[in-house]
Amino acid sequence: MYDFSYPLGNAIKSTRYQRGLTQLQVAEMADIDVRTVMNIENYKANPKMEVLFPLIRTLRVDARTIFNPELERDAPIFQQLRLMVEECSEQEAEALIPVVESVIAALRAKDAIEIG
Repeated sequence: MYDFSYPLGNAIKSTRYQRGLTQLQVAEMADIDVRTVMNIENYKANPKMEVLFPLIRTLRVDARTIFNPELERDAPIFQQLRLMVEECSEQEAEALIPVVESVIAALRAKDAIEIG
């Protein structure tokens, strides 16, 4: 058992479930053996970078959940939002800023009215 086995296995398994994928589908997408995915999810693997890198990239796992699990406090919805923003071009991100600011201001104003 390795120190990283649990955060790695948990991150891969939960992300796979969230995306509705089987272990075989993940293995095929990452071009690795299905037994490797099974071993990782069962905390029995010590994958080399040649396996880990495509697996993390394929599932779009935030590497912080594996390498710094103590820092991982985000709810899945924040992770999803962060991934969406990180996939934007710089131009798309620039266009989103005023939209997000307006939506947040409207939501907060609505909450303030409901509370008061």
